[in-house]
Amino acid sequence: MRYQRLAFPLTALTMLTLCLAGAAFADDLQIVGNPDILGFSARRLARMTSWFEAQSQKGDPSGFVVGIVKDGKLAYLQPTGFEDHDKKIPMRPDSIFRIGSMSKQITSVATMMLVDEGKLELDAPVARYLPELKDMQVVKTDPATGDAILLELEPAKRAMTIRDLLRNTSGLVYASPDYADPGFGNAAIHVLYGAKAPFRRDKPIASFVASLGTLPLLHQPGEVWEYSVGYDVLGRVIEVVSGQNFDQFLQSRLFAPLHMVDSGFSVPPDKLDRLVAVPGAEPRLLFWDGDVGKPQTFFSGGGGIVSTVPDFLRFCQMLLNGGELDGVRILKPETVRLMMTNSMPPDIHFAGHEVGAAYGTGWGLGFAIRTNPNFSLIPGAVGSFNWQGSWGTFFSVDPVQKLILIMMMQRRQSSENGFYFNAIRRLPYAALKVPEAPAPVAAEQRNAGALTEYVGRYVFGGSASSLDRQTSVADGNSWTGLESVVAETDGLRVIKLTDAGPAAKAGVMAGDLITAIDDKSIKGLTLEATFRRISGPVNAAIKLKIIRATQNDLIVIAFTREAVPSHSVALQVRVADGKLVVEATGGWSILDFDKGQTTPVAALSNDEFYVKNGDHTRIAFTRDAAGKVNGAVLNLGPWEQRGALIQ
Repeated sequence: MRYQRLAFPLTALTMLTLCLAGAAFADDLQIVGNPDILGFSARRLARMTSWFEAQSQKGDPSGFVVGIVKDGKLAYLQPTGFEDHDKKIPMRPDSIFRIGSMSKQITSVATMMLVDEGKLELDAPVARYLPELKDMQVVKTDPATGDAILLELEPAKRAMTIRDLLRNTSGLVYASPDYADPGFGNAAIHVLYGAKAPFRRDKPIASFVASLGTLPLLHQPGEVWEYSVGYDVLGRVIEVVSGQNFDQFLQSRLFAPLHMVDSGFSVPPDKLDRLVAVPGAEPRLLFWDGDVGKPQTFFSGGGGIVSTVPDFLRFCQMLLNGGELDGVRILKPETVRLMMTNSMPPDIHFAGHEVGAAYGTGWGLGFAIRTNPNFSLIPGAVGSFNWQGSWGTFFSVDPVQKLILIMMMQRRQSSENGFYFNAIRRLPYAALKVPEAPAPVAAEQRNAGALTEYVGRYVFGGSASSLDRQTSVADGNSWTGLESVVAETDGLRVIKLTDAGPAAKAGVMAGDLITAIDDKSIKGLTLEATFRRISGPVNAAIKLKIIRATQNDLIVIAFTREAVPSHSVALQVRVADGKLVVEATGGWSILDFDKGQTTPVAALSNDEFYVKNGDHTRIAFTRDAAGKVNGAVLNLGPWEQRGALIQ
């Protein structure tokens, strides 16, 4: 594969930087002059650039590198902001980042390479390769509360396997040292791991794994998904099976063949000027990376690798190609398919993370997988896969669109990274052009009085593109925090709630069945009609009657609607100077409609209008049985997006 970069408006300095850096990250880099070749709108790609530039100006993070590959060609590679804000060093396309948990996908591929070679068995006990992990005990749980009883242990029902390590179902956990992300847990067993099996930068993986052998598992192997040190254990398995140190195996077997020229566990002296600083981070808080300017001793397969956007694009393209890149075969195609197939039984829930079957997200062998066409935490089509790193790195691969998205930044507060991950999952899809309809036939301009029936706010859910469909509750001018629901015969099934939303704070839970809103049954109502019941003014009370599987009695939960947060996709339609105009008013611009700017639309036919300039976005208004306008459809057809009118 030869990456190609689309040319679109950039500053002269950025263009010069891209050209000078090109040889470092791609062989025979070619420039494509027109983004339309890969199906992108140049104007909407520039909109994405502006968004990231605006975030960089806030100082934390001080900069980004965003890369997009479409159909095997580099469509976008844009650095913004600074590598080091204090020193005013500009970000570069090949700036080097700590990729945190995106190391896990590299470790997964390395593991499966040995499986392909017949040197490692997926369902073999880990103890076959690491005897120090034989006969591990498991913490008992209180049958009434489900809480762990740390001082009471029982034998494992079966041994943890290599597949368990890849699936995060080994029973291992992450440690909770004094500087850990609270998301790793602060229960007694997490603290125990931190005390008895700490990450020691001056010790090899073998020493760390030996420490794990003295500790209990939190869960029975194969029964619970728990984010854990399992990928660090896999690094040691690879060492034992291959006879090489883990860093040497990755360099000789993966990084060098894929020309991932800047990836590894440390940054050599001649590249240190490209290492991105972490704003505000004290040296002791640089957990896994340590002093990456020096050779490492502990090679963390779970979070210790540094890389660049161009390098990781090549890694992802290899996976998208079915395990091959530029004539180099890394994995068998059937192995890649296995890794990207949900491996989780329906009764296993993902501990500590809002993912799982109910959320349209499964877990393969090292990757989160989209499983639901209408809602998922994973952007793109069903079968898309992604993950992220705690320092602020994110990637996603859509096999249907043949699209790779990567964003890298460096931040100390990983709990706030979701804001930026939402941007990289939305903005590139919103820049893709949909097939254009036949040239519009001239239509009579309707008078201003007739246009008023279209006036209102239309909410389109959580995505700025139908190619990344995210059906969600259209709350209108207020917000309940019911992020995703599905209609069932007896009511609305809650799929996902926003953690800090009004409904979640009041006690509504995922899996609840809402049967009545404000004492009125919603049985048999359409989703649209139910949304109208949910909608209401800010500060207005709402009461839900709920059936919950774990309780026999009907539950009544009341709370107050709040102001809509800035994450929805919505359009405001008005009449101005005798013309219908449209403006994006939610969290994101959508198609030809920008935030803070009205765009006039011309009549195309009855109830259908289009944007004469730009990308000719079409908007068709829908009506209910009584003939009243009740919604809108953007670009009617296979890639349409439907929105509900909220008065």
